[in-house]
Formats: sequence, C-alpha cells, structure tokens
Amino acid sequence: MKSFSQATNLSAHTIRYYEKIGLLKNIERNSSEHRIFSKHDLVWMEFITRLKDTGMPLKQILIYADLRDQGEHTATQRMELLKEHAHALEERLAQEAQHLSKLKEKIAYYDDMINSNNRLT
Repeated sequence: MKSFSQATNLSAHTIRYYEKIGLLKNIERNSSEHRIFSKHDLVWMEFITRLKDTGMPLKQILIYADLRDQGEHTATQRMELLKEHAHALEERLAQEAQHLSKLKEKIAYYDDMINSNNRLT
C-alpha cells in the first residue's frame, strides 16, 4: 500500500476509499491479506486521478469505471462520456483564459499607474 500510495500521490485512506466504492476492483492480495497492486492498477489510478484533476465528478468516474468493467462493447459510451468531459473542460479553460486576460489588464493598469506616479516624483 505504501509504495502504491507514493507512486500515485494518493493517501492510503483515499486508495482504500476508491476500492470500497468500486473504482479499484479485484485487487490481488497475498497470504497476509496485504494488497498487491499491479502496473495495470497504477495506470488505471493515474487515469482516475487525471479525470478528477480535470474536474470530472466522482459520480461520473464511477459510471465510466462501471462501463469499463463491462467490456469493450461499452467503448462508444465511454468515448461519449470522455467527449462530454473534454467539452466541459474546454469551456472551463476558455473561461479561465478570459479571467486571466482580465487579471493581466488590471495588472497593466496598476503598473501604468505606479510607473506614472514614479515619473512624477
């Protein structure tokens, strides 16, 4: 658990929670019942983290995970979920770019004001 936690930058608590709610399934265990995470589990957890980091709600990630578990015949549905998320992310990025532009305008305003005052003194 510790090495998987370090590799994913997630707490052991979060990893256990993801397992409990069904995002991590069929985790192998050794004879001492300690979890044995595979490279496949790491790649999957990295994808889950990317979806969360880009603003996909956990409820949607669970839907995606459920479809994934059902097999290849759900590829179209998974692709549509990802397309919808990508579209929402693009809209959010455009809005953030607009916010950044306005902040830079305000910074330039203050820069001009400060430089004008400095020239007067």
